[in-house]
Amino acid sequence: MTDEQKTRRDRLGLGRVFDEVPELYDRVRPGYPDELFADLTTITGLDEGSSVLEVGCGTGQATRSLAALGYSVTAVEPGTGMAALARRRLTALGDIDVGIEMSTFEEWDDRGRRFDVLVAAASWHWVDPAIGWPRAYEVLRPGGWAALLGHVVVRRPGEPEVYAETSALHERFAPGNPDWGHPPLEDEVRATDAGWGLVEDPGPLFGPTIVRWYPTVQWFDGAGFADHLRSTSPYRRLDPEVREPLLDGVAEHIRTRLDDRAARRYLTVLRVGQRAERGQGIDR
Repeated sequence: MTDEQKTRRDRLGLGRVFDEVPELYDRVRPGYPDELFADLTTITGLDEGSSVLEVGCGTGQATRSLAALGYSVTAVEPGTGMAALARRRLTALGDIDVGIEMSTFEEWDDRGRRFDVLVAAASWHWVDPAIGWPRAYEVLRPGGWAALLGHVVVRRPGEPEVYAETSALHERFAPGNPDWGHPPLEDEVRATDAGWGLVEDPGPLFGPTIVRWYPTVQWFDGAGFADHLRSTSPYRRLDPEVREPLLDGVAEHIRTRLDDRAARRYLTVLRVGQRAERGQGIDR
């Protein structure tokens, strides 16, 4: 197996750990603000009936907002548990135009369909960029847009932050774990307003990005914060015999040292770029 094949296998395996806990994921993960979808609509020119392809819809958090705006949504999701929950949540919305198709984006059969906008909400980093960006280009109509949505955990100076409070606990249960570390400062993240963020750049396939930030905060008690961490990949990849006592300790620390109230602060981000056309450095 080549290094590239191993990386893709590992990406697929880690990306599917969320399918173990779809109900928990849907309950504790932050959604996306209405202002973000209003900006997406304005930037891309979407109107009622426009076609949206959503890559990795998960439990349908972003899907529900897109459908409520009247867009025709085709959602691609490889996780059976996540897709099943998304269908149940969407059914509650009534008469909407949404189809969920089980597949990875890399292996998905588009059947010749073309879309106005591709949306990936906290999912594009699980897609193989060597396949994903060219596929995104191909399935979009001329003038179409790619939109990546996500959440960056941040901290503010002087504000209590759970990892800072529990770093010794993390090192006791999982010493040297490269996932451990303090979230970046909010102002530092706001300065990263160019390009596609932490994912690989698509090169000439898409034009310059438009970036918008939306401050978001969730408040949890100790048990709720531990449940939130259980829904994230750094903790899901831990052996349960390590993860559970670690998170029990985090919950207890919040209860006894932080008055049972802790913030998970984010900058929610929208990155949008328009599909480039032939003659703009694309050899097709």
